[in-house]
Amino acid sequence: MTDGGDNEITELALEWVREAGALTLEHFRDPELTVDSKGDGTPVTVADRRTEELLRTRIESVFPDDAILGEEGGSTEGTTGRTWIIDPIDGTKAFSHGVATYSNLLAVADQHGTRIGIINLPALGETLWAVRGEGCWFNGRRIGRAENDQKADLNGRVLCVSGFHDWDGAMHDRVADAGVLVRTWGDAYGYALVASGRADAMFDPQLEWWDLAAPALVIKESGGTITRRDGSPEVTVPGHDRPYGLSAVASTGGDHRLWVELLT
Repeated sequence: MTDGGDNEITELALEWVREAGALTLEHFRDPELTVDSKGDGTPVTVADRRTEELLRTRIESVFPDDAILGEEGGSTEGTTGRTWIIDPIDGTKAFSHGVATYSNLLAVADQHGTRIGIINLPALGETLWAVRGEGCWFNGRRIGRAENDQKADLNGRVLCVSGFHDWDGAMHDRVADAGVLVRTWGDAYGYALVASGRADAMFDPQLEWWDLAAPALVIKESGGTITRRDGSPEVTVPGHDRPYGLSAVASTGGDHRLWVELLT
């Protein structure tokens, strides 16, 4: 067992999440892959379950007293005040359709919030990670903490979304009238694009903590802004009033307040 400073935990977490990514690639684009539906209607595959089992095994072998929360395996109590948050495959729909934008998400939280966050995109060969107060890295290169571009015009900006399940006609009209370019197959990939400067904003109306813990820290430490859909800064909390009751708007391009107004 080890106490685990930030550097040690980050190195182990990166090693484990890349191992997890390699496991998912064994199932990626497998014509015999079966997609099941969970009780909440979300999809799950054997790759999701195997990947979370692998990460739990790795964590428990080194930090047996830490708590773990995983999308597939639920919650395991701990005594250290440290919690590992696992989304073994974020973007299972993309994964099951052979689309390479799926990711493995791993985060470590303490009493002050998310401490370490990793977005691993194994089919794309990309990994972004952040450490609270220390910055964000993209494939080993540190991402600058540039201030948001505050231009009061969203025309030509690129907005990533995971889908349009919570959009109405008026919202579509507002986005179109603003001249915003919308791209889908979002999930955590959208946050990775924002953090690395390849998109201006990402919007998700319905999320769980395991979807958001790692991406939120990556956005913050890369110099971006992330809030709830209503503009509240308390974007990642483990407890909320209903399943998938969290939401997020992340941006690095344009006045963030304009994105919130546009997507509310």
